Amino acid sequence: MSELDFSFFTMEVFRSYVLKGLYFSVALTAVATAGGIFFGTLLALMRLSGVKALEIPAVIYVNGMRSIPLLMVLLWFFLLVPMLIGRSIGAEWSAIITFIAFEAAYFSEIMRAGIQSIPRGQVFAGQALGMSYGQNMKLVILPQAFRNMLPILLTQTIILFQDTSLVYIITAHDMLHGFSIAGANLSHTREAYILAAITYFVICYSLSYLVKMLQKKIAIIR
Repeated sequence: MSELDFSFFTMEVFRSYVLKGLYFSVALTAVATAGGIFFGTLLALMRLSGVKALEIPAVIYVNGMRSIPLLMVLLWFFLLVPMLIGRSIGAEWSAIITFIAFEAAYFSEIMRAGIQSIPRGQVFAGQALGMSYGQNMKLVILPQAFRNMLPILLTQTIILFQDTSLVYIITAHDMLHGFSIAGANLSHTREAYILAAITYFVICYSLSYLVKMLQKKIAIIR
């Protein structure tokens, strides 16, 4: 077996092959996080509404999505949607829509736990002040729930960033795809995948460390 040679990986190689993919991975993470939190919060409120017409569809959606591997959802959307609408929407848009739809189910459970962690006395206090259900949620419950769940939300975002590597299977140009192309074109496939793993580790470990620091800071404030 030949020795590993990482000398091929220069700044020029990084800019030419990996940088565009890194941008897409970060953008996909940001958009999927924002969309997932937004729709996840709506799903959480539906589940906690006590209205069966809202609660049951939310339960079915959340439990259904959480029971299917992300890779399968990604492939189904990428392969089946073009057949249904008669045209392709591209690998990148397939990835964006799939990740938002999938992550909404996970963020929904995080938000539901956050909302339920708020003492009922806060809800009753808002009602005593004459607040409607929507006002109570918007002004009293959700701000506290977001603060309580912020470390978990950020941790889920880190996991989401790791999961973006799955879009490689539908040929979306993410960071892993960039490393793969660099390795194939420059005849250093093994080294390229090792460097990809190291890059993911460094990014995710650094972010995890920051989340731990934030968690300690929030604990002190409390």
